Amino acid sequence: MANIETSLKEAMTIEGAIGVALVDYTSGLTLGVMGGGATMDMNIAAAGNTDVVRAKVRTLEMLGLDDSIEDILITLDTQYHLIRLLQGRRGGDALFLYLSLSKNRANLGLARHQLRKIESELDI
Repeated sequence: MANIETSLKEAMTIEGAIGVALVDYTSGLTLGVMGGGATMDMNIAAAGNTDVVRAKVRTLEMLGLDDSIEDILITLDTQYHLIRLLQGRRGGDALFLYLSLSKNRANLGLARHQLRKIESELDI
């Protein structure tokens, strides 16, 4: 099992990775962040994506769907933003991994696969 820092480092090895964050979407707290840089403030991006996750969870509840979100993809002109909700966590933790990717360097299918693997190995 991997800790938060190890998992974030592994996510940054995904081809095209710009930045990654682990976020608690009930509190909005960022539990860890890596990458980003001058053009991508990962803390601001993580906070904004907290609102996206909350809205989608609320929508599923209002629709009465007995289903869970695997991931959310936001496609920009030059980037992919991948939000992966962590499943099966103890104590009802409401966490997600947020990964920003360069669109012209990333393989989206492979990135989703690698993020799923990172999730399965993450120990919080």
